[in-house]
Amino acid sequence: LVNGARFYNDHGHLEYATPECRSLRDLVAHDKAGERVVLAAAQKHAEKSGRNVSIYKNNTDFHGASYGTHEGYLMQREVPTDTLIQSLLPFFATRQIYAGAGKVGTENESADKHVPYQISQRADFFMVEASVDTLHNRPLVNTRDEPHATPRKYRRLHVICGDANMSEYATALKVGTTSLVIRLLEAGLRPPIRLTNPIQAVKQVSRDITLKKQLECTARPAMTAIEIQWLYQQEAVKQFKGTNEETDWVLQEWESVLTALETDIPSLEDRLDWVAKYQLLNEFREAEGLKWSDAYMQSLDLAYHDVDPEQSLYYGLEQAGSMRRLVTEGRIQAAMSCPPTDTRAALRGLFVERFPKAVQSIGWNGVSFQHNGEHYLFDMNPLVEENVSVLNVEMTGAETLEAAIALIQQNPKPIE
Repeated sequence: LVNGARFYNDHGHLEYATPECRSLRDLVAHDKAGERVVLAAAQKHAEKSGRNVSIYKNNTDFHGASYGTHEGYLMQREVPTDTLIQSLLPFFATRQIYAGAGKVGTENESADKHVPYQISQRADFFMVEASVDTLHNRPLVNTRDEPHATPRKYRRLHVICGDANMSEYATALKVGTTSLVIRLLEAGLRPPIRLTNPIQAVKQVSRDITLKKQLECTARPAMTAIEIQWLYQQEAVKQFKGTNEETDWVLQEWESVLTALETDIPSLEDRLDWVAKYQLLNEFREAEGLKWSDAYMQSLDLAYHDVDPEQSLYYGLEQAGSMRRLVTEGRIQAAMSCPPTDTRAALRGLFVERFPKAVQSIGWNGVSFQHNGEHYLFDMNPLVEENVSVLNVEMTGAETLEAAIALIQQNPKPIE
């Protein structure tokens, strides 16, 4: 798309992927812009077909199917794979305490049917600690290696264990904390703790909304999910406090949320999806005299994730001023057509907007196009450093394909 995002058919289902973003607020704006784009497409389809279409940004159909909300992080390849896996397992098993979207009941054969409500929608579906799979025997740490950058320098951490967040704040905190943990690994952090059974732990955490359950650890006493998150947060404070405004925001909000989770969980209903949804649904349930197992409760759960502002329970809370915002509606609307100015997404967007007839294929790695009978490949794999911003500015002045080709050909390769 012109905003640098990708909206496509991914093996039988539609998928929207945001453009590459350097800042959390850019990412939040583009994530929300994705909702608007998909909703607009659904409404257009409804107009043409005469059929009502509803779009839900969630992770389960309540009939045993689960679909991911994937995150991609560019990181240094020099971090050993085993270190990466062992350091991320405790973090991912417990990150859901602020990143979970909340879920009525449980699913799959091993699920405890007596759990009325849990923190994460994805927790029921993880079977192994690490693997390249995404659809079967889902791993907590996915080891797929598609860097979309210079392979010997970078890997792309492909995260599949997260929930789809409606809350802007939860999205920013989820991605911000994970980015800091990756930076800790790049700085030499080694696994601060090992869980005896990470797959069991992720389910134990999700099904305990009091957050009191102790998780078994190897060679040390059991710890709660909150205590494990504190290990990462405190190390990140030591290493990165004062680095920049965004980093300090993440560190402060991470601390604030963990403190509230220890002392006053309901106070987070304006920031965390699983808390906001629980408060909303539980209030309705008590008023109507329903049980959590009532099928109507799952319908309400689904309605929370409706991306249509006219139908969505989440957007009802937002319109009432009950949810904390991080970006303006104007910024979201702009993100529907404008890519980030400081990533290579701007270059792809420019080709889509100005030279669509010349494009033969386009992807995260670059653009293949033709001009005057000649074939060109604009390789964007190296364009992940700060220097891409300069090229973006220069390319905005390229009104013709000839001018764009000249800039591409004279663009120096980054220093290796």
